[in-house]
Amino acid sequence: MNNRKWLAGIVLAGAAVSLAVMPAASGAEQYLPRLGDIMNLVQVRHAKLWFAGQAKNWDLAGYELAQLKQSLSDAAAFYSGLPVDNVTTLSQPIQSISDAITAKDGKRFASAVTELTSGCNACHASMDRGYVAIRIPTEKPFGNQDFRPQGR
Repeated sequence: MNNRKWLAGIVLAGAAVSLAVMPAASGAEQYLPRLGDIMNLVQVRHAKLWFAGQAKNWDLAGYELAQLKQSLSDAAAFYSGLPVDNVTTLSQPIQSISDAITAKDGKRFASAVTELTSGCNACHASMDRGYVAIRIPTEKPFGNQDFRPQGR
């Protein structure tokens, strides 16, 4: 039941994604995802990254890491009020995760994801958002995805 509630929350969050309207340089309106929506995607990528690494599906883990990294870059680019130093300090754990994926080293992977998670929480605390506490997932919320490596 917890998995269903978690998945329902993800679906509802995705369905309720609200967009801010920003004027573009040409005068036309440009749609910009809200910071909270980008961070929700980061949280989903964090969970999927973890489960892919636990299943030793290194291709999926690499993909999820790239998506997570892009979302963090988007957040930093779109929202100038973010403490960019905090976002960029995540580059070391992200590199460590990438190195562990390349080496197919589950122990290094787990350590690096733990370091990334701590970095996320430190960033939240620096923005007086310490109540947004991220942790290593304990349950698979995506019953519709097989995280095991697939035969080619």
